[in-house]
Amino acid sequence: MPEKPEVITVVNNLKERIIGKKIVGCNIYWDNIIAYPTTNEFKKEIINQKINTISTRGKFIVIGLDDYSLLIHLRMEGKFFFRGKNDSINKHEHVELIFSDDTSFRYHDTRKFGKMYLIPIEDTYKVKPLSMLGLEYNDKNLTKEYLYNKIHNKSLPIKTVLLDQSIITGIGNIYDDEVLFLSGINPNRKANKVTLDECEKIITNTNKVLDKAIKLGGTTIKSFTSSEGVHGLFQNCLLVHGKSGEPCPKCNTILEKTRIGGRGTSYCKKCQK
Repeated sequence: MPEKPEVITVVNNLKERIIGKKIVGCNIYWDNIIAYPTTNEFKKEIINQKINTISTRGKFIVIGLDDYSLLIHLRMEGKFFFRGKNDSINKHEHVELIFSDDTSFRYHDTRKFGKMYLIPIEDTYKVKPLSMLGLEYNDKNLTKEYLYNKIHNKSLPIKTVLLDQSIITGIGNIYDDEVLFLSGINPNRKANKVTLDECEKIITNTNKVLDKAIKLGGTTIKSFTSSEGVHGLFQNCLLVHGKSGEPCPKCNTILEKTRIGGRGTSYCKKCQK
């Protein structure tokens, strides 16, 4: 699933291609992609809207229109392609926006898990889904005290708690493994056993890992390319994620593999106590 660095990579690739474009047509080929409002309302209200901005909030893409915000969550395999408006529709292309220059901007999603919301612009951050999100990884308010207070009463594994988007938004399975390895914390450790000092390590390493991943264009995984086949490079820098059975980069102990909360997890039993 695309995480914060991948979503930022998508947005950076789209900026020059969609900002300033006017939407003159909309076709929905799979209604369930539209989470809010109804499909008919979505199609009606988005027509004649101009794209003014594009940014991120957590794992959401936030496209600022004249009167609305178009929120897009890519989920497992969502991506975008540009075509001519008369080009045939691929079976995995579920939403099509037609611009005034006759460009067809298409949302492609093999699994059909992605979601779109068209929210009045003044309500963008006041209502669900964005109102439910926690702090961004680089928010100045993300302090060790904030994180400790959020997790100290949770008995779930710290790996699971860091995936909770209402605490820190944008961290997913890949970067969770990397952050906990660099912090020397076993992913199975109960969150309420993580100390205040360890919370500071988690925040420091989250910034370190995500900043580097963003710089390198994210991590290319088998279900993700940013758009038109653009690939990230951070997978070349992964220390433990997906490397179970290989030597630990710190101590040479063979990395373990387990499942925590249904997520495949790689870690070093010696370095991560």
